[in-house]
Amino acid sequence: MAQYLSQTLGQQMRMEQRLTPQLIQSMAVLQKPVAELEAFIAQALESNAALELAEPTVPAPEAMAAETAGEPAVAESPQERGFSRLNRFSRDYDFDGAERAPFSPRRASDDDGDAKMAAMANTAGRGISLQEHLLNQWSLTEFDEQLRRGGEAIINRLDPDGYLRVPLAEIAESARPPVDVPTLERALPSVQELEPAGIGARDVVECLLLQLDALPGDNTIERTIVRTHLDDITHNRLPAIAKATGFSTGEIAEAIKAIGSALYLHPGYLVGQRSAPAIRPDVVIDYAETGGGLSVRLARGNMPHLRIRDDVAALARSKENGKETRDFARKHVEEAAALIDAVHFRRQRLLEVARAIAEKQREFFDLGPSGLKVLRMGDLAQELGCDPSTISRTVADKYVQTPRGIFPLRYFFTGGTETHDGETVGWDRVKTRVRELVDGEDRADPLNDDQIAATIKKEGIEISRRTVAKYRQQLNIASARQRRQY
Repeated sequence: MAQYLSQTLGQQMRMEQRLTPQLIQSMAVLQKPVAELEAFIAQALESNAALELAEPTVPAPEAMAAETAGEPAVAESPQERGFSRLNRFSRDYDFDGAERAPFSPRRASDDDGDAKMAAMANTAGRGISLQEHLLNQWSLTEFDEQLRRGGEAIINRLDPDGYLRVPLAEIAESARPPVDVPTLERALPSVQELEPAGIGARDVVECLLLQLDALPGDNTIERTIVRTHLDDITHNRLPAIAKATGFSTGEIAEAIKAIGSALYLHPGYLVGQRSAPAIRPDVVIDYAETGGGLSVRLARGNMPHLRIRDDVAALARSKENGKETRDFARKHVEEAAALIDAVHFRRQRLLEVARAIAEKQREFFDLGPSGLKVLRMGDLAQELGCDPSTISRTVADKYVQTPRGIFPLRYFFTGGTETHDGETVGWDRVKTRVRELVDGEDRADPLNDDQIAATIKKEGIEISRRTVAKYRQQLNIASARQRRQY
């Protein structure tokens, strides 16, 4: 059959959605937590000639009086009035200069040098690394030059947790100056004698045995258990250990308790400071001062006062300048306006979502996790008239400070089920109930997953054994066999 190719002209109508650069930027800014937002705006202030920080406006005294209207008048001294007014200004209008600093305009002064020196003096120094700690000890030992180089080569290849997971042959090949494998084999026992005990082990058994060697007293039971019955300890098979070793169950239980309290699986982490990154909340939800309701506000850093410079805007409109100058100014003005709109959109959307959380999860603030209700992003997006992906970007990597602590915003969005009475129950409430049942059980006869599921079903919540097992694992709760105490 012959086939023909032809070209024709035609018209058709169709609808399609295209993301403009401004919309893409708005979504990117919406997703940034407060720390990233500050860094992003600081970079924009340096690169965009049309963008500048505006001084925050101070409300008029009449507006301040209107806010406190209806509250009972309390007699205060002039000094008390001054302090209360300062506290109110600091709380409501973010006048705390110490926390407003990436957005405070820099003013040059003769004290800049002293301020920088003071900041350097108050900055915490870098903690010593594991390799530095061990090399300092190794430098005090008396070995021949070849053995000393072998020990240094081993120390430099230790993992941060203190384990030696690289074969000695590979260390010998990469060492400069070269060291042979027999030298490394002679140096390794000496490296393993350094502090903290357990350094240089090739596996968990060797690590624990090295630490037992450094402990005083008779550790025969502990050494026997570690050498041959670590898997039985993990699964809490004490009768099997007693049958194989001849020790009593009580002796084995005491030995396991001593192992857990005196030994470390990762001794390298004992050296230096391992600080977790600080969490900065984006939203603050607290009880209102005037009643039993909740107040919702953005934390400092979410509301930078940005504006377009008048001189650059005038330069973009003026016809007296050349086209290249006008195009340059117009480009910066458009980029600055898009950024200001994106920051404003982020602020408004974040406040809307936070207020919806405060309203729909009201019982959480009074009862804790057991008060969490079912709240889905799709339902909230429909209520706010946006796409669920917008809600997801709004809560991504953001935290809220509450009277019960700091929580991820995503924590308040949870699925759930219905009780026999028709009440919606969030899955976090079910998890809390699982934790309560395990905490109150008889450790000599712990509850298994079937028994926990049956107990929760009697309370009107339909749940399967598989769901209980999944929640138990998420809560880091061991199985009934492992929780049993002999």
